[in-house]
Amino acid sequence: MRRRRADLSWERDLWGKGIQVVAGVDEVGRGPLAGPVAAGAVIFPPGVRIAGQFKFLKRVNDSKQLAACVREELAMLIHEHAAAAAVAFVSVEMIDRIGIAEASRQAWLGAIGELGVTPDHLLLDAFPLHACNIPQTPIIGGDSSSVSIAAASIIAKVARDRLMQQEAERFPNYGFGHNKGYFTAEHADAIRKFGPCDLHRRSFSPVKEILLGEQLDLWPAEPAAVAP
Repeated sequence: MRRRRADLSWERDLWGKGIQVVAGVDEVGRGPLAGPVAAGAVIFPPGVRIAGQFKFLKRVNDSKQLAACVREELAMLIHEHAAAAAVAFVSVEMIDRIGIAEASRQAWLGAIGELGVTPDHLLLDAFPLHACNIPQTPIIGGDSSSVSIAAASIIAKVARDRLMQQEAERFPNYGFGHNKGYFTAEHADAIRKFGPCDLHRRSFSPVKEILLGEQLDLWPAEPAAVAP
C-alpha cells in the first residue's frame, strides 16, 4: 500500500471558505527520556500553490518519514518562505511537574504565541487544544495529511535535534548527539552508570525505574539484628 503524503487539501478547503490565516501546529519529543518537548507552528500564504518558490512543499511530509539532511533543508526553506513560522520548547522540569500531555499542549500554545500573528484557524495533529479559543480542526495523522502540520513537525524536529546536539557537549556521557534523548540500550546503560543528568525526565521510565532501583539498593536486604 502506497504511503500517503501531506498535501494542501485541508488548507485549500479553509481558504475557499474565506479563512485566510491557517496555522498548522505539531509537537515532537513526547517520547524521549531526556530533553524538552518542542512544538512548531507554520502559516503559509493563503492560496499558495506547490510550484515556483514553493515547489519544495511537494517534499514536505511527516518529519519522522524524512532523512535528517532533508529535514534540515526543508526547515530552512519553510522559515524562508512561510508567512510565519515559530518553535517553542517546554522544559524537562515542566514535563516532570505537569506531565508530557499537558507540556505538549503548553508547547503548542507557545509556538502559536510566537508566530507574531493570530491565526484564523488551527490545523492540529490528532488532538484539540481546548485552552485556545481559536477555531481549530484536529486531524488524525495530521502530520502526514496537512502540509502545514507536517511543516510544523519539521521545524520543531530540526530545532529540538540541534538543541540536543548542543547539549551533548555539556553532557557527553549519554549519546545525545545521536540518540537525541530517546531510549536506546546504550542510553539506558549510561543512565545506570552515570545516573541521570539535568536533562533527564525523572517521571519517565526507565529513568524512574533506575532511580527507584538505586534507592532500593540502599535498603538492607534483611532487617538488622537486634542486640540481645
